[in-house]
Amino acid sequence: MSSDEWYRNTEWNEQIAEQFEVKLKRARQKAQYLRIQASSLARSEPRVSLELLDRYFDLGDEFDHAQGYVDRATAYRSLGKLKEAVKAYEHALRREAEFPNLQTQAYLELPFLIATTPIPERFDQALTLLDQFRDRPRFPVESFRWNAAYALILEAQSQARDAAPYAQAALEAAAKETSEFRYHQSLGLVGRCYRELVQELERIAHAA
Repeated sequence: MSSDEWYRNTEWNEQIAEQFEVKLKRARQKAQYLRIQASSLARSEPRVSLELLDRYFDLGDEFDHAQGYVDRATAYRSLGKLKEAVKAYEHALRREAEFPNLQTQAYLELPFLIATTPIPERFDQALTLLDQFRDRPRFPVESFRWNAAYALILEAQSQARDAAPYAQAALEAAAKETSEFRYHQSLGLVGRCYRELVQELERIAHAA
């Protein structure tokens, strides 16, 4: 990693931590670097990520709080702490409501988590969020996750006929090979990381 990306480490050890702290001590925007480094470690080193995020929030910087909560949710999910992850997403959404110009993926991450885990007692919350942000998805992968979440929840609520069109819409999004962005046509595609979910959606789409 180049020296100008010292705050984007995806691995962590004593040497990397020491170098990071040296750079951080000299930096003016400490909060920003703490938040970005925490985000980079949220999946690979979630405990370190959470420690960095605690330091970020302690600094009182308010610009990137919503994304900080999403990063915290990602770290909790990596640790299997789903209740804490849900609360972190909820914090992110409340923050977005206060500062709507600073948007994150919490609007989609939370209902998708609820649908795929699943967390039945939060199905109503997930559907409310999906309806509230119906027009937000822009990339194929976002449309896929939005429709997949809706389909999974309706199917779990024994509404197979209503779930089928959402499942079909998700499959159509998954099949797209280009996005609608002229200069970034490979950005935001579904890819192959949802194979099992795609199979489940195919079952739902043809079950009604």
